[in-house]
Amino acid sequence: MSAFDRLGRHLLFSFDAETAHGMSIKALRCGLPVGGRAPRDARLRLKIAGLDVPNPLGMAAGYDKNGEVPDALLGLGFGFAEIGTVTPLPQAGNPKPRIFRLVEDDAVINRLGFNNEGHDACEKRLIARAGRPGIVGVNIGANKDSTNRIGDYVLGVKRFARHASYLTVNISSPNTPGLRNMQAREQLAELLASVMIARAEAGHAVPIFLKIAPDLHEAELEDIAAEVTEKAIDGVIVSNTTITRPALRSPAHTGETGGLSGKPVFARSTAVLARMRKLLGPQRAIIGVGGVDSTDTALEKIRAGADLVQLYTGMVYAGPSLPARIVRGMSDFAAREGLKSISELRDSKLDQWAATPL
Repeated sequence: MSAFDRLGRHLLFSFDAETAHGMSIKALRCGLPVGGRAPRDARLRLKIAGLDVPNPLGMAAGYDKNGEVPDALLGLGFGFAEIGTVTPLPQAGNPKPRIFRLVEDDAVINRLGFNNEGHDACEKRLIARAGRPGIVGVNIGANKDSTNRIGDYVLGVKRFARHASYLTVNISSPNTPGLRNMQAREQLAELLASVMIARAEAGHAVPIFLKIAPDLHEAELEDIAAEVTEKAIDGVIVSNTTITRPALRSPAHTGETGGLSGKPVFARSTAVLARMRKLLGPQRAIIGVGGVDSTDTALEKIRAGADLVQLYTGMVYAGPSLPARIVRGMSDFAAREGLKSISELRDSKLDQWAATPL
């Protein structure tokens, strides 16, 4: 970490996690903090699901829930940024406190519950940035009290298809009761069919990704892969937070309910990623997320079958210069190994990770 990052972490960690998050958004809106410069390296450029991505590293959903700072995030070195989760109607989310740092584990537990300002506010911000460069995806969800959750996703597709570089259908948060049940095959089939019809009706062939949980088992992964293939979904994001608590060291907060993110989720999310690559085959796009906090972990996701990777919690602990450091590391690795494209690394440890027990 740079001295600037260490100072920033010390300052932000003096506040509770949610207050610190809000402060970081305000800082980005004001043009601070400034991360290091990420190299523009042709070897890192990728064409994935029709998207021309300048480098494989993206900011995961959950940080910029309302689409306030996507361009500032791209300026930190990310090749793409995903905003949301955004729901049709504004909602406050779950009661506070609802974000907990597990410092000894480089991890976070959250039970935010899709707190966001709703479709209208997010769309206004996306309209205001129209014409700017950069890949900005929109992660869509359903309101907690919705009587028609599939209808909420349809509304999200119709509202944001014209504004987003891609859309993510998020049915894997553990913090909205019953949401993960939509990963079951019958509900998933209806959801994905409805989403694809909505995209056709919207008249914008924006790529659609499905974001899944890391807490799925073999048969569930097989069902998801079958529906993704049958409905011609463009790709899968593996994975969201976990409800498991694997060998945590932090003395505080480990008993809090919610989704665990950060370093402890790396192994399971990467094993699920590799299994999904095996099931989907080589052509379908996969974004790997969960425990990415360095060049090595980002490259390992690619070795396990990811085309692109995302992070969020890693930046909580390593600071805003992390994305540029990771991208520089990828560039150095490609040069050192004589790669023409970073994509040459993909699947090189697929079998090893696919055999890792869940």
